[in-house]
Amino acid sequence: MARKTPSRLELRKQVEAAEAEGAPAKKKKVTRKKTTRAKRTREKTPERKKLVWGVFSGSMKEEARFAYEERDAAEEKLEQLRSKGKKLYFIQPIKVVITEPVGAADDD
Repeated sequence: MARKTPSRLELRKQVEAAEAEGAPAKKKKVTRKKTTRAKRTREKTPERKKLVWGVFSGSMKEEARFAYEERDAAEEKLEQLRSKGKKLYFIQPIKVVITEPVGAADDD
């Protein structure tokens, strides 16, 4: 069974009674739990991505890749590949990670 801890009022009365008798009051050392700090993690910069058009065959083989602004050129390539044979070809957008050197944005 757990012991009942005395209330603060009871403890105070005991201390006052001990002081009245002339005996020095016992002081308990207060031990504080050390709080652990959360480690600071450096926020990762999100990857920059750009959208490009990919021309794929029915077996998901990439036939060509065009910049997002060149959708017309991608459609022309699609029609060119479709006219060659009976294979299935389609256009699909692809997100590509932009990899630039760190100091490249500062150069002018």
